[in-house]
Amino acid sequence: MTIRLHDIDGEHSLTLDAGGLAADAAVVAAGHEPNGYFWEALVRFAWPDIAERLDFDSEAGMFCAVGSSSHLARLKAAIESVTTSPEEVINVIARAQTSDFEFDD
Repeated sequence: MTIRLHDIDGEHSLTLDAGGLAADAAVVAAGHEPNGYFWEALVRFAWPDIAERLDFDSEAGMFCAVGSSSHLARLKAAIESVTTSPEEVINVIARAQTSDFEFDD
């Protein structure tokens, strides 16, 4: 799994290739598709304080967030803990379901 931070001509972004993540099987078992749109929705639910400060340009095969380097660094630390842990992603999905949050995956 590779989460990458980019700085291209002063524009900062974070990308994550969807698929091949430790949490994928747990995402599928919960009835979701572990694609870029799923991870974008998870970020919006789990870390709304960070998400509201970012722009997103996700695709089926990739999650992408654009924003300040400091917000993206916070997001990187947060999302790494979920993409590498099937248990943690299931906890987030369960919290989302309890609050009637709908994933757009």
